Amino acid sequence: MKGAVRRLSTSLFLLLTITATLHAQDLASFEKRITVRKLDNGLTVIVMERPEAPVFSFATIVNVGSAQEVPGITGLAHMFEHMAFTGTDKVGTSNYAAESAALAKVEEAYAAYDRARRDPVNHDEAKIAALEKDWKAAIDDAQKFVVPNEFSKIVDRAGAVGVNAGTAADSTEYFYSMPSNRVELWAYLDSERFLHPVFREFYKERDVVYEERRMRTESSPVGRLIEQTLAAAFTAHPYGQPTVGWPSDLQTFSATDAAAFYKKYYVPANMVIALVGDLKAAEVMPIVEKYFGRLPKAPAPDPLRTVEPKQTAERTVILREQSQPFYIEAYHRPAATDPDAAAFDAIEMILSEGRTSRLYRSLVRDKKIAIASAGFNGFPGNKYPNLFLFFGVPTAGHTASEIADPIHAEIDRLKTEDVSAEELQSIKTRAKAGLLRQLDSNSGLASQLASHQTTYGDWRELFKEVDKIDKVTAADIKRVANATFVPANRTVAMIESAKKPAAPAPKGDTK
Repeated sequence: MKGAVRRLSTSLFLLLTITATLHAQDLASFEKRITVRKLDNGLTVIVMERPEAPVFSFATIVNVGSAQEVPGITGLAHMFEHMAFTGTDKVGTSNYAAESAALAKVEEAYAAYDRARRDPVNHDEAKIAALEKDWKAAIDDAQKFVVPNEFSKIVDRAGAVGVNAGTAADSTEYFYSMPSNRVELWAYLDSERFLHPVFREFYKERDVVYEERRMRTESSPVGRLIEQTLAAAFTAHPYGQPTVGWPSDLQTFSATDAAAFYKKYYVPANMVIALVGDLKAAEVMPIVEKYFGRLPKAPAPDPLRTVEPKQTAERTVILREQSQPFYIEAYHRPAATDPDAAAFDAIEMILSEGRTSRLYRSLVRDKKIAIASAGFNGFPGNKYPNLFLFFGVPTAGHTASEIADPIHAEIDRLKTEDVSAEELQSIKTRAKAGLLRQLDSNSGLASQLASHQTTYGDWRELFKEVDKIDKVTAADIKRVANATFVPANRTVAMIESAKKPAAPAPKGDTK
């Protein structure tokens, strides 16, 4: 009894502490420190004043990812992320006029080579080899004008840290942090790489991306399993395409394709920039407008047309590999903007968050048939209807298929039993704690503000998400679980461990 009282007291103290901290960092207090402005060209800028240290972080989110790609150019959103670090017409070149002419010759030579090698009728190997030689010679000529890594070196010398970018299914994000007195340098450099991008070293970087695919997908059994899971679960929507791209596309698309992709999607109306740190909005906004206001106004791209049809039959993927067995099952669920999104978040926390979560306790702690098991939302993105995915990694002596029934047992509990008031309150407390962690750093907060502004049209949704989880009831969880977690809506994928083939008997051995 004393232990129960102690746990209750601890939980109550944690709840009171989080509530008090959130009160100091609630929506109203953030609204006082945040300024949002949409520039005349359509670019949305968010500035949050946080003068704790003389630094600032930014996150630029472009509302384009692999979901905007079509067959033939898969992987191109990620490819442009690489291009954004190769410089501009002023940075990364020793003579841009000469380099520009040389790059035009590269594209001309590549187009001729690419047409010849993909021609299924007049396929002439000798001609193809000659055209490839011309193309590579043109690349060598253009390379003479390149000043490698100049963009990164400039920002590094200015004190930047965390210089990076990332491409996902829904968006592409650019970010780093700098001393506050370098904000104008940041504004100049980052506006330039969107205003005057140069697709230099494109084919060299294309090879780098192809190697990334080889490492993360083709050389990884779990990577191959995830790719096959998405391809099976999505038959129409581009969420079924790998963000890194299909191999043939990574060996075919051109810098000309990248320029067309950039022109369509890298427009101010499709971008959000958030800055957080020791900045004053009244001083920063004119600087941002001076540089980013130069980006030419253009209409935002049209929304996607294709909607994934309702799944009506279970789909199964089995990889037989000489590797660790692995189990996945995925269910279609609505987009992040759906009214039931908070209920899915609550389900994820109940089943998967921490060592008290149901999947961990059942499969890992009690049954000891898995070394890890969890479920999560928003795969591979959340802007459009996506997947709620469960997985399990079997312990030695157990197979992937043995993971299915214990996971289904926990899902069925959600469908038939009300979640207790204590468990529901626990996840709501953890949701508040999770929000505090997101607010902890300038870089994390900049990313969250830009992301929520992009996804929901309002950065305030970052705070409203917690309020929505707070309103989720046991009946909501049961209703959503019964509607979603049904066999006809399920894609199952697993790695079954295959035995290593026996070594051939030595010659002359008649046994």
